[in-house]
Amino acid sequence: MNYRNAVVCCVVILSAASLGAAQSSSGNESPTMSSHHTGVNQRGDRVMGFSHGKTTHHFRLFADGGAIQVEANDPQDKASIDQIRTHLTHIAQMFASGDFNAPMLIHDRVPPGVPTLQRLKDAVSYRFEKTERGGVVHIATQNKEALEAVHDFLRFQITDHQTGDPLQIEELKR
Repeated sequence: MNYRNAVVCCVVILSAASLGAAQSSSGNESPTMSSHHTGVNQRGDRVMGFSHGKTTHHFRLFADGGAIQVEANDPQDKASIDQIRTHLTHIAQMFASGDFNAPMLIHDRVPPGVPTLQRLKDAVSYRFEKTERGGVVHIATQNKEALEAVHDFLRFQITDHQTGDPLQIEELKR
């Protein structure tokens, strides 16, 4: 085999190996996506003040807005429950004032919908409510543009946190 053929052969082998390494066990997640998700979790733990491993996030889309819910996985984990409630109380207050720095820090970018939610902050309400294992922030608006921004923001959260929550509007259950 001459030098040129050997180089071509090496390139083909390395390309195939790189392609195989770029696929996760699910077969479609690249190392970049995996490291991004790891970064989201690590930054989230720091910003939120509780472990993503000890808690479960849910993001819901409703006809009038949506909800951000976080629950401790262990009902006896009082520390996580208290940290969740503190964080979500602050989030409701911050979002109401147009401050979306926390999600920007967690996701390392401006989430979709944020500029509109900041501009239309007076048209959107954010209400914190305790749950047995944590809490929920109810988000509501009658403004069509703000509603679209809420849904864009929540869909981004579902995707970036990989929660598996539905990306479509659910029937409101309150």
